[in-house]
Amino acid sequence: MKEEEITKIDEIRRKVVESIGLLILYIVVYIVVEALINNLLFPYLESQRLSIIPGQTPSISGYEPYVNVLISLLFGFFIVQGFANVVYWNLRLKYDHPTSASMRSVFRLIGIGALVAGIVGGIAGGVAGVALGGFLGIVIGFATQQVLGQAVDGLFLLLSRPFRIKDHVNMTGDEGIVEEVTTLFTYVIKQDGTKVVIPNNMVIGNKVYVYPRQIEQKQQTP
Repeated sequence: MKEEEITKIDEIRRKVVESIGLLILYIVVYIVVEALINNLLFPYLESQRLSIIPGQTPSISGYEPYVNVLISLLFGFFIVQGFANVVYWNLRLKYDHPTSASMRSVFRLIGIGALVAGIVGGIAGGVAGVALGGFLGIVIGFATQQVLGQAVDGLFLLLSRPFRIKDHVNMTGDEGIVEEVTTLFTYVIKQDGTKVVIPNNMVIGNKVYVYPRQIEQKQQTP
């Protein structure tokens, strides 16, 4: 193995450790903040309210659920991002950046959807919360169905590699050189310089012609 490749793998392994450490840090900080707010801050504010304004006044603890929701959304987003980064750097040990980035995007979308559904279900509580969270999950699933479908199709393209970057291809009737394959789209540069943006679900569902390298070289020769 070349020295550059060894250095690159060592760097990726360092990123794996850093991403796992950051994810653990997000979780620990979230738990500590929640504990401080629920067990110290709100009881202290409530005791101060009763000592200053005794009687039947609105309780400060009534705002506690709203504060918890905001904190859960904030830290939940960072935790989902952290977990997606852990997935990305672990995959980078074996796969290239486009493949790993596609998996990171898929996990990020699923994580954010699960986070929102879980928080909404927790607010409602009980059977109603489970039903509401499940309903919201279905709504989010339908709303992101096409995006997730294209992301999964892009992931299949990156893993199966029916064609590679700089391959001369003909897909969905457009012939040109593959410039990039992302989570949602495949980019093809035609002979006249036009860039064609093809949704990955169309690529998966249609024939793709990959021309041999020698044919590509002959066609580029004046």
